[in-house]
Amino acid sequence: MGETAKYFVVRRKAVPEVLLKVVEAKRLLESEKVPTIQEAVDAVGISRSSFYKYKDDIFQFHDNLQGSTFTLIFQMDDEPGLLSDVLKIIADCRANILTIHQSIPINGIASLSLSVQILKDTVDITGMVELMENQKGVRHVKILSRE
Repeated sequence: MGETAKYFVVRRKAVPEVLLKVVEAKRLLESEKVPTIQEAVDAVGISRSSFYKYKDDIFQFHDNLQGSTFTLIFQMDDEPGLLSDVLKIIADCRANILTIHQSIPINGIASLSLSVQILKDTVDITGMVELMENQKGVRHVKILSRE
Protein backbone atom coordinates (compact mmCIF):
# COMPACT_ATOMS: atom_id res chain seq x y z
CA MET A 1 0.00 0.00 0.00
CA GLY A 2 1.25 3.46 -0.90
CA GLU A 3 1.51 6.28 1.59
CA THR A 4 -1.44 8.66 1.57
CA ALA A 5 -0.36 12.26 1.11
CA LYS A 6 -1.19 14.53 4.03
CA TYR A 7 -1.16 18.28 3.78
CA PHE A 8 -0.87 20.93 6.43
CA VAL A 9 -1.52 24.64 6.27
CA VAL A 10 0.94 26.56 8.42
CA ARG A 11 1.66 30.24 8.73
CA ARG A 12 4.85 31.51 7.16
CA LYS A 13 6.40 32.24 10.57
CA ALA A 14 6.18 28.51 11.46
CA VAL A 15 8.01 27.32 8.32
CA PRO A 16 11.77 26.69 8.63
CA GLU A 17 13.92 29.17 6.72
CA VAL A 18 15.35 26.50 4.40
CA LEU A 19 11.87 25.64 3.12
CA LEU A 20 11.08 29.29 2.45
CA LYS A 21 14.32 29.53 0.49
CA VAL A 22 13.36 26.48 -1.57
CA VAL A 23 10.08 28.22 -2.48
CA GLU A 24 12.01 31.35 -3.43
CA ALA A 25 14.46 29.35 -5.57
CA LYS A 26 11.54 27.69 -7.37
CA ARG A 27 10.00 31.12 -7.98
CA LEU A 28 13.27 32.40 -9.47
CA LEU A 29 13.42 29.41 -11.83
CA GLU A 30 9.76 29.62 -12.85
CA SER A 31 10.01 33.35 -13.55
CA GLU A 32 13.20 32.68 -15.56
CA LYS A 33 15.12 35.26 -13.51
CA VAL A 34 17.85 32.64 -13.28
CA PRO A 35 18.50 29.92 -15.86
CA THR A 36 19.86 27.12 -13.66
CA ILE A 37 19.16 25.46 -10.34
CA GLN A 38 22.70 26.25 -9.22
CA GLU A 39 22.15 29.96 -9.80
CA ALA A 40 18.80 29.83 -7.98
CA VAL A 41 20.20 28.11 -4.89
CA ASP A 42 23.21 30.44 -4.88
CA ALA A 43 20.87 33.44 -5.03
CA VAL A 44 18.83 32.31 -2.00
CA GLY A 45 21.72 30.80 -0.03
CA ILE A 46 20.91 27.09 0.17
CA SER A 47 22.61 23.95 -1.10
CA ARG A 48 21.50 22.03 -4.18
CA SER A 49 20.87 19.00 -1.96
CA SER A 50 18.43 21.03 0.20
CA PHE A 51 16.65 22.21 -2.94
CA TYR A 52 16.30 18.67 -4.34
CA LYS A 53 15.29 17.26 -0.96
CA TYR A 54 12.32 19.62 -0.53
CA LYS A 55 11.40 20.94 -4.00
CA ASP A 56 8.50 18.53 -4.53
CA ASP A 57 7.10 18.89 -1.03
CA ILE A 58 6.85 22.66 -0.54
CA PHE A 59 4.82 25.06 -2.64
CA GLN A 60 3.05 28.35 -2.20
CA PHE A 61 -0.44 27.95 -0.81
CA HIS A 62 -2.10 29.74 -3.72
CA ASP A 63 -0.67 27.41 -6.39
CA ASN A 64 -3.33 25.53 -8.37
CA LEU A 65 -6.29 26.73 -6.33
CA GLN A 66 -8.58 27.82 -9.17
CA GLY A 67 -12.07 26.45 -8.60
CA SER A 68 -11.40 25.69 -4.94
CA THR A 69 -13.79 26.80 -2.24
CA PHE A 70 -12.44 28.00 1.10
CA THR A 71 -14.42 28.41 4.26
CA LEU A 72 -13.05 31.17 6.46
CA ILE A 73 -14.08 31.90 10.03
CA PHE A 74 -13.82 35.36 11.55
CA GLN A 75 -14.18 37.14 14.83
CA MET A 76 -14.58 40.87 14.46
CA ASP A 77 -15.80 43.88 16.33
CA ASP A 78 -19.50 44.62 15.93
CA GLU A 79 -19.02 47.92 14.07
CA PRO A 80 -21.10 49.37 11.25
CA GLY A 81 -19.39 48.88 7.88
CA LEU A 82 -16.71 46.42 9.05
CA LEU A 83 -18.25 43.43 7.29
CA SER A 84 -18.61 45.57 4.17
CA ASP A 85 -14.89 46.42 4.37
CA VAL A 86 -13.98 42.71 4.60
CA LEU A 87 -16.27 41.84 1.68
CA LYS A 88 -14.66 44.62 -0.36
CA ILE A 89 -11.23 43.02 0.23
CA ILE A 90 -12.58 39.74 -1.16
CA ALA A 91 -14.09 41.53 -4.16
CA ASP A 92 -10.88 43.50 -4.77
CA CYS A 93 -8.95 40.20 -4.74
CA ARG A 94 -11.35 38.88 -7.40
CA ALA A 95 -12.72 35.95 -5.37
CA ASN A 96 -16.38 34.94 -5.43
CA ILE A 97 -18.38 34.96 -2.18
CA LEU A 98 -20.65 31.90 -2.02
CA THR A 99 -22.09 32.05 1.51
CA ILE A 100 -22.06 34.35 4.54
CA HIS A 101 -23.25 33.30 7.96
CA GLN A 102 -23.05 35.67 10.92
CA SER A 103 -24.17 34.97 14.46
CA ILE A 104 -25.69 37.57 16.74
CA PRO A 105 -22.81 39.57 18.26
CA ILE A 106 -21.98 38.76 21.88
CA ASN A 107 -20.11 41.30 24.01
CA GLY A 108 -19.46 43.42 20.93
CA ILE A 109 -17.81 40.57 18.98
CA ALA A 110 -19.40 39.06 15.86
CA SER A 111 -18.52 35.56 14.69
CA LEU A 112 -19.05 34.68 11.06
CA SER A 113 -18.11 32.24 8.37
CA LEU A 114 -17.64 32.93 4.69
CA SER A 115 -17.32 30.48 1.82
CA VAL A 116 -15.19 31.93 -0.96
CA GLN A 117 -14.57 30.48 -4.42
CA ILE A 118 -11.17 31.03 -6.01
CA LEU A 119 -11.39 32.05 -9.67
CA LYS A 120 -8.74 32.11 -12.40
CA ASP A 121 -7.98 35.79 -11.80
CA THR A 122 -8.15 35.68 -7.98
CA VAL A 123 -5.19 37.31 -6.29
CA ASP A 124 -3.06 35.17 -3.95
CA ILE A 125 -5.39 33.88 -1.20
CA THR A 126 -2.71 34.18 1.47
CA GLY A 127 -2.43 37.87 0.64
CA MET A 128 -6.21 38.20 0.76
CA VAL A 129 -6.35 36.60 4.22
CA GLU A 130 -3.50 38.83 5.40
CA LEU A 131 -5.38 41.94 4.22
CA MET A 132 -8.45 40.80 6.14
CA GLU A 133 -6.40 40.06 9.28
CA ASN A 134 -4.91 43.55 9.12
CA GLN A 135 -8.30 45.24 8.73
CA LYS A 136 -8.99 47.39 11.81
CA GLY A 137 -11.63 45.65 13.93
CA VAL A 138 -10.94 42.14 12.63
CA ARG A 139 -9.67 40.10 15.56
CA HIS A 140 -9.21 36.68 13.99
CA VAL A 141 -9.32 35.02 10.55
CA LYS A 142 -8.80 31.31 10.06
CA ILE A 143 -9.07 29.06 7.03
CA LEU A 144 -11.39 26.34 8.25
CA SER A 145 -11.50 24.14 5.15
CA ARG A 146 -10.76 23.81 1.46
CA GLU A 147 -12.94 21.88 -0.96
